[in-house]
Amino acid sequence: PFEGQSFYRLVQVDVDGNVLIIERIKEELRNGLNVRDAVREGYSHAMSSIIDANVTTILTAIILFVFGTGPIQGFATTLMIGICTSVFCAVFISRTIMEYMMDKGYNLTFSSAKPSFFDTINVQFTAKRRIMYLVSGVVILAGFVSMFTRGFSLGVDFKGGRAYYVQFDQSKSSSEVRDALKLSFPEGASPEVKTFGGDNKFKITTSYLIDDKSETADAQVENNLYEGLKTFIPANTSLKDFQEKVILSSQKVGPTIVDDIKQSAIYAIIIAILGIAGYILLRFRSIEYSAGAAVSLIHDVLIVMSVFSLLWGFLPFSLDVDQAFIAAILTIVGYSINDTVVVYDRLREYLSNKKGATDDDKADETIINDAINRTLSRTTITSFTTVLTVLFLFLFGGDVLKSFSFALLIGLIVGTYSSIFIASAIVIDVKKWRTKKTVAVVAAN
Repeated sequence: PFEGQSFYRLVQVDVDGNVLIIERIKEELRNGLNVRDAVREGYSHAMSSIIDANVTTILTAIILFVFGTGPIQGFATTLMIGICTSVFCAVFISRTIMEYMMDKGYNLTFSSAKPSFFDTINVQFTAKRRIMYLVSGVVILAGFVSMFTRGFSLGVDFKGGRAYYVQFDQSKSSSEVRDALKLSFPEGASPEVKTFGGDNKFKITTSYLIDDKSETADAQVENNLYEGLKTFIPANTSLKDFQEKVILSSQKVGPTIVDDIKQSAIYAIIIAILGIAGYILLRFRSIEYSAGAAVSLIHDVLIVMSVFSLLWGFLPFSLDVDQAFIAAILTIVGYSINDTVVVYDRLREYLSNKKGATDDDKADETIINDAINRTLSRTTITSFTTVLTVLFLFLFGGDVLKSFSFALLIGLIVGTYSSIFIASAIVIDVKKWRTKKTVAVVAAN
């Protein structure tokens, strides 16, 4: 699945940078600048957002590389190279082409330079923050209840065992396959059977002999599998033919590796969130921004985990929690912080220009609302394009990508929502809390 994941993430990075630049150029044109000056100012103002957004993504890629194994490390490497080339193309190549065309006398036009719907919209997002806190809290609470009762559908990566992906010539039900395998495996070691794609494809997972390190253990398990599935394959199929034609692929993960993978996954998510929060603190020089970024990222991770816990077993495809799921979580973290950084960057610009900036809470809310509303066109465009990309990945990417792309779809929606309603709202509430604390300390002295 990681090739598809690399494709998705790089498309998102490429689109995001170009949308930021074009939207900013159109904004400068609406402010009365000529095309050449608008292009110069557009690139200048978009630069900090592009750099901040992609540095945070690079951080997640580095963490994936350090804590991941095998294909995840390959994905992380591809992602880091792709981000560098995408940013270079968006910032340098596109600008060079635009300036060359202007120098040669080409008439560059931007069809949406006139005021659009997004320029007139003025939603009071921060006024709705307590309602949004409640909505998110209900979903996360339901998720916690499900996590402690139903748990997750763990993949082989996180529970150990052997996984076999098999395909038959005719459609079968998972219960038929499960009942047949009960007869060929010892009592208590019956494999878990899940539909994998069509009605003739199945993922069969078993922990039978997983602690047996002898050379014959793998052969014994495959022989048991062959004996149990004989009734579903042609009568003259040999064990060798079964291994080559019926078994599409297999995977084995021992108990020791499982513990290492679980530990690495937890470390990866925690370090990613802390690393991004630390970078935001350095760049924006404010604990409010850092706290808002950290809380929104934790919020996104918990929502996606809640959905996977609540819905597994009810959807027509598996929702296994495995290494691909962890990579998807970190990809979602990178996407979510991109949106948040764009809003934060505009907020910082407004405050530095002192557009109504005071110490009054209402003034702070007004500035934050203005920053969110002015970046809403960029958020909408990039969210739509990335959702469209992931939707195609979900529909046509193959069975292996279903769970991964579903996690991304949920993460995209939640990440956009948290960037608008949660991250900036936390900035307000943390600032209020710090102000009250300072006043209380002064009063006490």
